[in-house]
Amino acid sequence: MLKSQKSRDLNPELDPMLLGTGWTISDLDKPQILLESAYGDSHPGSKHLNQLVEEAKIGVYKAGGKPASYTVTDICDGVASGHSGINFSLVSRDIMAAMIEIHASSLPYDGMITFASCDKSLPAHLMAIAKQNIPAIHFCGGSMMPGPGFTTAVKCYETREQVKGGHMTTKEENFYKINACGSHGACQYMGTASTMQIMAEALGLSLPGNALMPAWSNLIRHYADSAGSQLMNLLKKNITPKDILSKKSFENAIMLHSAVMGSTNALLHLPAIANLAGIKITPEDFDRIHRKIPVLVSLQTSGKWPTQILWLAGGVPKIMEKLRHHLHLDVLTVTGRTLGENLEQLKNSGEMDRNIDYLKNYGLHPDEVIQSLDNPYNQDGGLAILTGNLAPNGAVVKHAAMDPRMHHHIGPARPFNSEKEAIKAISEGRINPGDVIVIRYEGPKASGMPEMFKTTEILINHPTLNSTVALVTDGRFSGATRGPAVGHVSPEAAIGGPISMIEDQDLIEIDIAQRGLRIVGINTEKKTESDIESILMVRKKSLKKFQNKHSGIIGLFSKMVGDTSKGASMFSF
Repeated sequence: MLKSQKSRDLNPELDPMLLGTGWTISDLDKPQILLESAYGDSHPGSKHLNQLVEEAKIGVYKAGGKPASYTVTDICDGVASGHSGINFSLVSRDIMAAMIEIHASSLPYDGMITFASCDKSLPAHLMAIAKQNIPAIHFCGGSMMPGPGFTTAVKCYETREQVKGGHMTTKEENFYKINACGSHGACQYMGTASTMQIMAEALGLSLPGNALMPAWSNLIRHYADSAGSQLMNLLKKNITPKDILSKKSFENAIMLHSAVMGSTNALLHLPAIANLAGIKITPEDFDRIHRKIPVLVSLQTSGKWPTQILWLAGGVPKIMEKLRHHLHLDVLTVTGRTLGENLEQLKNSGEMDRNIDYLKNYGLHPDEVIQSLDNPYNQDGGLAILTGNLAPNGAVVKHAAMDPRMHHHIGPARPFNSEKEAIKAISEGRINPGDVIVIRYEGPKASGMPEMFKTTEILINHPTLNSTVALVTDGRFSGATRGPAVGHVSPEAAIGGPISMIEDQDLIEIDIAQRGLRIVGINTEKKTESDIESILMVRKKSLKKFQNKHSGIIGLFSKMVGDTSKGASMFSF
């Protein structure tokens, strides 16, 4: 007997409650399907999701189910960035996941389809899917239309600096503001939102071809209808997320992450999802896989194309086809077929290449967009995990988005106890080329682990500090971050990690080839490893215990959150 029907036997109040919401008597006997979305007015990635929910309802109805829609609205890092709102961003992921668990358990529902497009809502919905383990599909809300000249919202950071410098008029700046977000959907570059859409499909939890689909298209609505029907098929076959999620499926996702040079935030989200499915994913898994899987796509902000171009070129299935000899093709997906069977079906039916002729509008060939394994954009993957006496438990850097001249860098430390302090120092001209800015007490236990996006964009757009100054932090970065930015330094400063002991003019070494992040000198003078160790031990004795001043939900998160290497989640233990 279905879960929903068992609950009816236990609770005589349930039927009249459901009838009071507009259900019919015949609806009560049907499989009950939860349609959970991040719909709301908060940003373009969520604004349209209710329309997709309505289409999915039709698919559920046609296949004999009764859908019920719930919402758990997300926030947007693009809206929250630059002020205290960004401290709530990562926290919101866990709160949304918990709320979806509550919704799914309330009836309880027999299956669910989740709808999200963006940075924290999408991993939150995937976490809930892993936790509930009922037949489920995640539906990606797609990508927004790029502006003229492939303009995106990130362009506005550059234009703001140009206006300040007198190199652009306010009228010209307004052009980019008006056109940067051309429709509903996720941002058009390879930020965390686009990355996590790709991860959802790569894990086998979304329909093939769904990730990065144009949010304004008729096709995405047809897909939503199909998702409703397919969910009912999963229910009939009793295929649950734990049948789909495995170490192999997560390794597939990490391979795709490397191929698209995905956001460093995936190192928080994938382990958090895996943990709730009973699977262990480590930073070493990312480093190992990125060493063997090259970057095949050049996407903004550090590359050429917006996400629309990738989707037209064949999207995730096309990348998978080029990686098929590396992928685990035997893993199950929400189609009810294996990944290998999906790829064969898409290739033989012509679906994999159905949109490539649209590339002619841009004068592009598909192979320009998705390169081959023997002609990649970057051979050594997109990111690296660095370790050393500054980050014993690891740190992450997107080295493919760095100037190669910074792949090995030694510079004097300029430590700050908040991003606000660092930005003030940059604006006052107190940072010099070659410096290593250290921003600490921005980890999950200190402040909720906000993005340092504003700092990195100021540096990228600075005429002398661009590609000469490195940033090291126990906070995190936007998926759109470029330049020599090292984040997720663990242990974080709040629990006494070595980053808390850095002093002005200590020499910091960043070594991509050797995967090193080390303190190599004191007061600009190089020292031996044993000397550094002794000095840090002395400093640790005089280190004041961190006092968390946050209350409310950030204070609760800080008390409960697990280590960064495990996903920085309240559920990562």
